[in-house]
Amino acid sequence: MGDLGRYGAAALLCSDVAEANGALVPLETALEPLESCTPFVIRRLESATPKHLRREGPKPNPFLPWDTRLEVERLGTTHLLLLNKYPVQRGHLLLITQQWKPQSGWLETDDWVQLAAVDGETTGLWFFNSCAEAGASQPHRHLQLLPRQASEVSCPLDAAITAQLAGDEEPWPWRYQLSRRTQSRGPGAAKELQQLYHQQLSRLGLGDPQTADRPLAPYNALISPEWFMTVARGKEHSAGFSVNALGFAGYLLLTEGSDREWLGRHGPLELLRSVAMAP
Repeated sequence: MGDLGRYGAAALLCSDVAEANGALVPLETALEPLESCTPFVIRRLESATPKHLRREGPKPNPFLPWDTRLEVERLGTTHLLLLNKYPVQRGHLLLITQQWKPQSGWLETDDWVQLAAVDGETTGLWFFNSCAEAGASQPHRHLQLLPRQASEVSCPLDAAITAQLAGDEEPWPWRYQLSRRTQSRGPGAAKELQQLYHQQLSRLGLGDPQTADRPLAPYNALISPEWFMTVARGKEHSAGFSVNALGFAGYLLLTEGSDREWLGRHGPLELLRSVAMAP
């Protein structure tokens, strides 16, 4: 995959070993041709549905303790980089807290400091699902990174997002905030990310850490080197599709219960509108 930076390269090496010893279980998918859904990337799951996508009872926390065979690197005493056990993309990384922190709580200064530190060495598309209703599979805090080469676009909707930032495209019909990043690297990156996070959640009516114990509604966050976007969520699924932050980046996964015909008729934007809060 070319130059993915320090952590991206380490993730691929760790993936080779973890797959060989059975700790890593890559999901088999195939591109699903749906011309009416361009530029979205639709993939059909061909593996058995993994545990984290099944709607079952309480689940054990896979991060306390974490599987050391999936560990890429510890980041001080607060966070570590872990391979996603069930990746669709090779090298999919999780930035998790070493101690218990709730996924549904406010992201804190240490989270942004470690995200910025990793992003300075391996950039890509970061995403966060604030709770189960926003597509999170685990209640223990974890941000996720899909590493990208410098020459790659971050996601299928990157051009549309960039056009919105330039004022060249109409807003989407759901409640979201989109901001341009000015300090994607360097000492000011973490501070800017935290400021944008608080600013966007406040503008979405999701509260403020000074007055609320946790955000007031589910949300997704998406972060590229150029932009930061937060989407307020109304529900987790529609038409048989489980939608997390990656849906708003242009990635959708067809599983056994997904209504392909509905998606073909109505399109991905209608699917996203149906799971997001109204403007």
